[in-house]
Amino acid sequence: MRTPFIPLLAAGLVLGGCITVKAPEKPIEINLNVNVRQEVVVKLQKDAGDFISKNPELFPQ
Repeated sequence: MRTPFIPLLAAGLVLGGCITVKAPEKPIEINLNVNVRQEVVVKLQKDAGDFISKNPELFPQ
């Protein structure tokens, strides 16, 4: 499969056209709303509960 970019570029150079490639002024922002906190808190809560139940002398109630 040939890319149409090369013939267009060649045609532009032959016809005296100008091709300008310019980076955007502002950076591209990708916003990923991912909630990872819930899984981490549940794991930490379970680990802490296991630790407390195995070591009751460290955490008197």
